[in-house]
Amino acid sequence: MSVPAAQPSPPLGELVARLSALHPKTIDLSLDRMHGLLTRLDHPERKLPPVIHVAGTNGKGSTIAYLRAILEAAGLRVHAFTSPYLVRLNECYRLGRVGGGVLVDDDELRSVLEHCERVNDGQPITIFEIETAAAFCLFATHAADVTLLEVGLGGRLDSTNVVETPLASVIAPISMDHTEFLGDTLTAVAGEKAAIIKRGVPVVCAEQAADAMSVVEAQAARRRAPLHAAGQQWHVGVERGRLVYQDDRGLMDLAAPRLFGRHQFDNAGLAIATLRAVDAFKIGIAAFEAGIVNAEWPARMQRLASGELVNLAPAGSEIWLDGGHNAEGGRVAATAVGDLEERVSRPLVVIAGMMANKDASGFLANFAGLTRHIIAVEIPGRPGAMPPDRLADAARGFGMRVEIASSVEAALQALSSLAYEVSPRILITGSLYLAGHVLDVNGTPPV
Repeated sequence: MSVPAAQPSPPLGELVARLSALHPKTIDLSLDRMHGLLTRLDHPERKLPPVIHVAGTNGKGSTIAYLRAILEAAGLRVHAFTSPYLVRLNECYRLGRVGGGVLVDDDELRSVLEHCERVNDGQPITIFEIETAAAFCLFATHAADVTLLEVGLGGRLDSTNVVETPLASVIAPISMDHTEFLGDTLTAVAGEKAAIIKRGVPVVCAEQAADAMSVVEAQAARRRAPLHAAGQQWHVGVERGRLVYQDDRGLMDLAAPRLFGRHQFDNAGLAIATLRAVDAFKIGIAAFEAGIVNAEWPARMQRLASGELVNLAPAGSEIWLDGGHNAEGGRVAATAVGDLEERVSRPLVVIAGMMANKDASGFLANFAGLTRHIIAVEIPGRPGAMPPDRLADAARGFGMRVEIASSVEAALQALSSLAYEVSPRILITGSLYLAGHVLDVNGTPPV
């Protein structure tokens, strides 16, 4: 008697599409749905390894990358939930292991998502709420020493903000983004993000604009949460190309981060300050240095050295990929490109694609003094992507030479037809969705 061949599991994309269909008919930012689901799941959020909770507008993911790398260098097992993913949903879930974490595999991820789906029983819920619940279920059933939890949107009503007593509340740089949900002033946005601060739990804060810092200080005072703020309780800087960190416990002189850009010194400093403030882990200077040097975070000023897209570009080109998508993200990327220009001068071409709800002018203004050549593309397969002609109009407002291409591939091929005396430096930027598409097409997805 022959044994039937095992049927392949359906793609994760089909499951995600099914879960996305449960989205509430009206947007009501609330934690009620999340609390209800977690109650029916028997509260996995209360069974997590100790949590470090990270909010902010820019730099959250990089800060978590440094935290994870330092903790792993110290021999600890680290769970991490981050968002959004670039190519595969699995990237959001890293399970702690001795010697370094691993992304959850398809079968286990499908199993936990389907479990959450069954328990939710068809009730309205957002896809991010289901994904967060799945992270709690995964992390509660796998042993680890610490959990790193990244806020998805805002903080106050974000589905991660159900952990009652984290080890630390971390606030990366705050700037204007998602104004339709978080408010149209920096004070309002900061209020949403500072709401992750819990009573008596240490708050570790990056350097902020004065308005945002005032909000964080006031919330920390209300919650009687010890505040560790950049430029006050701790300092980080660059000296002779090295990272120098100082607080009341002393000074550390460390190698520079591998991740490129001056802002990465600040992100690394925030991670160091967090682990020094928590003091729950005995971390030596060697682990701090190894973590700073070895941390990786795709699509943040990432150099593409090989791949299908690289082969389409002019010979000898540099191709950089950055998922920055707001004015502050553009400033950071532009500063990094300026640093590259100081080292080796090349003509700069920016290939940009953005979502329609983003501030294209605010983003592109950062590049006005660096390039006169912008190629606008549409993010493929993304409802709500900005039409390239609208992005091109924003660029023309700065006197830039603007072209529209049907795709990133077409843009790179067009550049290959031009005669460059010096091979160009190409920056592909404007959206993490575009960055994920580029990594996928290039054949270099995160692993």
